[in-house]
Amino acid sequence: MSQRHLDAQRAAFDAVHDDPDDRPVMRARFEHNGSPRYLLYAIKRSGYDHAHGFHLDVALVSDELESGMETIRHRLADGDTDLVDTDYISVARERAAGADIVAVHPYGRTVGGLVAPEDSAIDGLADLSGHRIGVVRRLDKNWILTRAACREFHDFDPDETATLVEAESRAGLTQLLRDGDVDAALQFWPIVPEIVDTGPYEEVLPVSDLVQRLSGTANKLPIATFLTGETYLEENAATVRAFTRAARDAADRLTEDDDIWTTIGERLMTTDDPAVVRAVRDGWREMVVRDWDEESVEGMHRLFAHLTAVAGSEALGVEEIPAGTLQPEP
Repeated sequence: MSQRHLDAQRAAFDAVHDDPDDRPVMRARFEHNGSPRYLLYAIKRSGYDHAHGFHLDVALVSDELESGMETIRHRLADGDTDLVDTDYISVARERAAGADIVAVHPYGRTVGGLVAPEDSAIDGLADLSGHRIGVVRRLDKNWILTRAACREFHDFDPDETATLVEAESRAGLTQLLRDGDVDAALQFWPIVPEIVDTGPYEEVLPVSDLVQRLSGTANKLPIATFLTGETYLEENAATVRAFTRAARDAADRLTEDDDIWTTIGERLMTTDDPAVVRAVRDGWREMVVRDWDEESVEGMHRLFAHLTAVAGSEALGVEEIPAGTLQPEP
């Protein structure tokens, strides 16, 4: 993404940033190429923050500045931001290491899909053995979830029966698939629609289906969450609760209103091609998790147990989810 496009996105947010007046301010600092910016933009454009009695101050940062959980932790600890997002395993790992952080609202099932050529012999998990499977990295959650599901439901581990090919980047993974160097690829969700739309490929299996089966709950289960500092939550609980209400409203609008996606395509995406915007819109709607509860948290613990059984606590960086990490009622 060019600096010009980043500036254009920042301008789009600036255009919907009104005066906070005497409302409490929550500062959100998010990656310029991350999908949470669609939700934050909907909050600001629709005025949901002010409607719920607070002011959301959004700034987009480059991924070089915001990448890595260590940077996220430091930004929260240093007072640079009040709200960020990451997967709940990372939140648990950093909280176990002493970080003053807590997950306060779900974002979504930020996993990917198993993509294969349309004429592939791979129709599902049971067909992975003997094939070359592409991933970005061996410790990708898509691969760990796939291994856990194969072990749980099909009595084999594809890490032992298939050939794993690491691409080291999402773009590299797509290229491996197009060049025929892998028989299927576990690609991240925003990229799957582009691969399928430009064909001849199909999404054999959404990894989100595995998330649901392994979690043992009918609740739509989040992998990524919004998080804040626990100290911030203690001192600003009303503001955090106001954000969760605004986030629900924005998720509803993005789920029901097609017109706002036209605006998002024009102002926040690298292309406003209607087909691409629709594909991202539909993928986002399937990915986002509007709300969670204690049953969701129990499912997240069950899913964590499956991941630990496959990858081990050393690979995940944490033995268990510390008490108080996931707070569905902040």
